[in-house]
Amino acid sequence: MIDSSHCPLLKVNAMKDCNQCGKCCIKYGGGDLAATQEEIDLWELFNPEIFEYVKDGKIWFDPKTRQPLDRCPFLELAPKIKAEEKDKYTCSIYLNRPEDCRHYPSQISEMVRDECEMIEVVDLENPNKAQKQLDILMGSSRTSNYS
Repeated sequence: MIDSSHCPLLKVNAMKDCNQCGKCCIKYGGGDLAATQEEIDLWELFNPEIFEYVKDGKIWFDPKTRQPLDRCPFLELAPKIKAEEKDKYTCSIYLNRPEDCRHYPSQISEMVRDECEMIEVVDLENPNKAQKQLDILMGSSRTSNYS
């Protein structure tokens, strides 16, 4: 096996894998996300535990008070194996999460703004190349007409 760290030409992807820092979910969980009507209808039929957080076609409201939540109710802190480990987050509705969540990140500029930990220095030096890599990386989670 060839070690690509010794030959930068062999390194196809500069961007790191997601480390589950949760920054994107924390930042956008407080009313900055939307769900399609189709998603909401499906939740109502098949996932009432998600639907109860919907109010008037908008997402993430407290089911009891009907007040907007400051963050996504389905973002969970993963248990640590060692106390010194960095926090990692998981999504308890990952397979049924809104389209907004599935499409993030879509732009290198938003990753920089959100302090995404996937970004590498080389991505900042060549944002156009990094954007192409991001588009490839996220291709399976975006619809074909996504732009």
